[in-house]
Amino acid sequence: MIEAMRQFGDWILGRGEASITIPIFDGALKPNQVLERAEVVAEFEDAGDIAADGHGILVADGARIVRHGQGGDSEVARFDRPVAALCALAGGGIAVALDGKEVRVQGGPFDGLASAGPANARFHAVNAIGRLADGSLAVTDGSLQEGCDHWVHDLMGRGASGRLVVVDPKDGQAREIARGLEYAFGACPMDGEILVSESWRHRLLAVGADGRSRQVLTRLPVYPSRIAPAAGGGFWLTAFTARTQLVEFVLRENAFRRRMMKEIAAEHWIAPRLRSGESYLEPMQGAHLRTMGVLKPWAPPRSYGLVVRLSATGQPVYSLHSRVDGINHGIVAAAEFGGALYLLAKGPGRLLRLALADIDKEFAS
Repeated sequence: MIEAMRQFGDWILGRGEASITIPIFDGALKPNQVLERAEVVAEFEDAGDIAADGHGILVADGARIVRHGQGGDSEVARFDRPVAALCALAGGGIAVALDGKEVRVQGGPFDGLASAGPANARFHAVNAIGRLADGSLAVTDGSLQEGCDHWVHDLMGRGASGRLVVVDPKDGQAREIARGLEYAFGACPMDGEILVSESWRHRLLAVGADGRSRQVLTRLPVYPSRIAPAAGGGFWLTAFTARTQLVEFVLRENAFRRRMMKEIAAEHWIAPRLRSGESYLEPMQGAHLRTMGVLKPWAPPRSYGLVVRLSATGQPVYSLHSRVDGINHGIVAAAEFGGALYLLAKGPGRLLRLALADIDKEFAS
């Protein structure tokens, strides 16, 4: 009751979560153009996720999985539905989320195992899979209302039906650990807990086996997504786009937002995107965007590229950016392999590579 009254007061006064103010990129999140200097090692038509399997980088590209290695790209699996997420398993094998509605294992000791989710609420929009220490799979089901490709509909519809589910690969049993998340998108083990991205609330949560959660990182200026372990401890946190005050304002203007969603095509909504700047029909995001035809890097972003290096406790150490005037936007996945950090920029469909030694040198000071 007290919490409900506090939220109502915040809404009336425009403070707290009802405020349209956004934390600035500063400190460990200070902008740079490191991602724009990354090597583009491959391009894909419909890439959605990546993982390292010890032999190369696995890329989920539509309904197929491609391995990118020293010998080039080779197809290692093909399915009857698009692969929304994947995870390389210990001892061989790959866990995939097919069309966001089924988790299936191919290869390895659990080959052929499939799970459609908990019996009382089947999977609807699985967007990330993480391997836990005991071999179980931590699965984030982003929304029970919208599919994986309609994440912007979930954001503008103020969705809060995301959840964290743990799947036992031995028998396919699925157990719901946390629910009511505002778009769960990414899970990774952290000291006996599961580190989870809650995108629409711009934060990371640590969820225990009993379902109890605690806030690890809050008030991010971006929408966080998948999390990958980093060599030597810590994590790589990807962010598929940045927040703007205009979008925050629209999210709080219910009548306008609902009419916009009803009467205007989704690609022209005042909403974040994975890629922007390709059409004059795109809505302005406020402020001064261009001078003499030049897009300013500090203009309010409709799309953005960011990955954050986190410590073992989930705190930012430094970050890699592709700013508003860049191309490598929509970073949705990260994986380390062969002394390099690979990143999937879903906006342009690029697989990027940065040498870890170069990153360490960049941020040595």
